Parts: sequence; structure tokens; C-alpha cells
Amino acid sequence: MDILRNIWSMTSFSQVGSDWSFLIMIVIACVLLYLGIVKKYEPLLLIPIGFGVLLANFPGGGMDVLQADGNGYVTLADGVREDIWDMPLHKIAHELGLMNFLYYFTIKTGFLPPIIFMGVGALTDFGPMLRNLRLSIFGAGAQFGIFAVLLCSLAIGFTPKEAASLGIIGGADGPTAIFTTIKLAPHLLGPIAIAAYSYMALVPVIIPFVVKLLCSKKELQINMREQDRLYPDKLQIKNMRIAKILFPITVTIVVALLVPTAVSLVGMLMFGNLLKELGSLTSRLYETAANAIMNTATIFLGLCVGATMTAKAFLNWTTIGIVVGGFLAFALSISAGICMVKIFNLFARKKVNPLVGATGLSAVPMASRVANEIATKYDPKNHVLNYCMASNISGVIGSAVAAGVLISILQNI
Repeated sequence: MDILRNIWSMTSFSQVGSDWSFLIMIVIACVLLYLGIVKKYEPLLLIPIGFGVLLANFPGGGMDVLQADGNGYVTLADGVREDIWDMPLHKIAHELGLMNFLYYFTIKTGFLPPIIFMGVGALTDFGPMLRNLRLSIFGAGAQFGIFAVLLCSLAIGFTPKEAASLGIIGGADGPTAIFTTIKLAPHLLGPIAIAAYSYMALVPVIIPFVVKLLCSKKELQINMREQDRLYPDKLQIKNMRIAKILFPITVTIVVALLVPTAVSLVGMLMFGNLLKELGSLTSRLYETAANAIMNTATIFLGLCVGATMTAKAFLNWTTIGIVVGGFLAFALSISAGICMVKIFNLFARKKVNPLVGATGLSAVPMASRVANEIATKYDPKNHVLNYCMASNISGVIGSAVAAGVLISILQNI
């Protein structure tokens, strides 16, 4: 009987009677995996995150991330409290396990988000934005949700740093949300990262929902190619290759001068893009940044973010507020972009399809593909993908700059 009791206590089933909350987290993990595998919503993100949640929530598995408190202290298994930043990496691995080693080495240090931005830059073509520079302003307008939710969060009791971390979800950029939260409110990293990536994955659901509420059929049928034919742009870039090479260098210099705290994100984004645009000169570096490094960083980021989502960290009112606030930030960003286009159309002869404003998020290129599907639903010949990409790509830069501004203002408060 002693042997049987030991075997029973060894299993996770023995914990059900005393603490059943881990079962809820396992269900949530399965939902995330379902969205990634079956619905194919951002599978490269949701599958690692969902599996990380699964690994972290089995009692006794030791794969959950132990968050340090506000002073940087963690409690070890023997009850001893230690400053996590004074612990060598080998001791973190030995005392706290593999996932904590990965988390504190790659996430908590802020190492992975800029690395992922480098990979994103290597995969991004700024050509559509350079060909339609006037549309890039809608990518800036769509950042409204960040600051609107920041103010609302302050009103309901979040601290300024927590409110900024919550509001940045409206930028629809997971690495930016993680980087901002690490700097300002690291104790909220798990739920904010999950909310940011979950809403990014639900772009095919959220954008059509907001567009249906705010846009008329006539507006969605505005044909951008026809508008170009009727009102051709006077300014044309003659040598696009040179423009694409100069663009990342110029943007890095401008951002470094105006918002230095955003350089780690924007600079790495532009560096990755420069490797792409230089062609054969840096083809080996480009291939590594876009494939091996990007894929490795995505795996570690997803697993570590998922491992922070334990029952203790997730099943509370603060997390519920983050989930609700994140959705509000996301929806407001989309709405602000659409409203900005509507205002623009009141005064411009050359009309813009509101879907361009709806894609002023950082969810590249999913948001643009979703917008194009909506446009072709109303008119099969109305392809707006390239126009939406102009706003979509500028939203990546806009959200990173917004994060830099918030970090610069709030980090020392």
C-alpha cells in the first residue's frame, strides 16, 4: 500500500483534490493549440506558446517560470530567497530548471525581442510603403489605441508603468509588447504576452468585426487602383533599389536622434531589412537572420512566454483586466485607423479605402491579407493588398517608436 500511495502521489492526479486550477490552464493550453493547429491562426506563435502553457502547468513538472518579485528576489525550493540577478546561469538552471534558465537568459534580459525584430526586418519589403508614402500616416494613426487604453487603465487603478504595458498591446506586435513590459512591468509579462499574441492570432476575426461596424459597402468598394489612374501621384521614386537601401539607414538615424530608447527595436528591424536589400553582398547573413535565427528565437520566445502562464499568474482579476484591456486597445487601434481614413476622405479628391486604415497595426502581413479578402468579397477586382501593406508596415515602425516613447517617459518614475 505504501508503494501504491507513493505512485499515486507521484502523479498529477493526486493534486486535483487540493488544487484543480492547473486543469483550467491545461484546457486553455489546448484551446491555444487548437487555434494554431486546426484554425491555423499564427501557428508559428500559438503552437509554441500553447505547448509552453501545457508544460508549465503539470504539478511537479518543474517547467513553470518562477517570476521574481519587484525587488528581483525568487524563493527556491528550500525556502531560501535569492536575488535572481546575483545567481549565475548554471545555478538558475540547477535550482529552478530549464525553462527558468531560458526565460531569464533570453526573455528577462530583453535579448530575444530585438533579435526577432531583426528577423522581421529581413522578411519585410518596404517597397509598398515607399511607393505609397502618403498611406503610411495611417499606420501612425492606428497607434491611438495604445494611448487611449493607457489612460483608461490609469483611471481604473493600474500604475503608469502597468498601464503603458497594457496599452502597447494595441500596437499588435508581440515582441514590442514583451520588450515594453520587461522594461516597465515585468511581473505582468505572462498575461500581457499571451494577450498580445492571442489577439494577433485573432486578426482574421477582429478586423472584419470592427470593419463591419464602422464601414459601409460603398466605402469598402473604393478601388485604389482606379484612384491611382484618376489621380496619379506627382512624386515617383525613380530608383527603388537605392531608396530601399537608404531607407533603413535613414530611419535608424532619425529614430536614434529623436527616440533613442526605440533604437534597440527599430534599429534591429532596419538592420535585418538592410541585409535583405543588399542582395548578394549579404545573402548569407540575410538567410541566417530570416531563417535560422528567426526560427530559433521564435521557438524559445513562444515556449518561455507560455511557461509564464501558470494558474497563479493567470487566474486573477488583474489578468482578466489585461485581457479585456488588450482587446479594447486592439479594437480601438483598428477603429482609429478607419476613422482617420474617413476624415481624410472628406477633404481629399483621391479617396482611400478604409481597409487601409484598418491595417495600421503591426500584424504583418496577416492584417493586409485579411483586408484584401474583405475588399475582394465586395468586388473581386478590388485588390488592396499592396496599399494596405504601406499602412501595415509603417505600423510596425510606429508601434516600436510608441514603445520607445513610453519607456523613455516612464522607466525612471
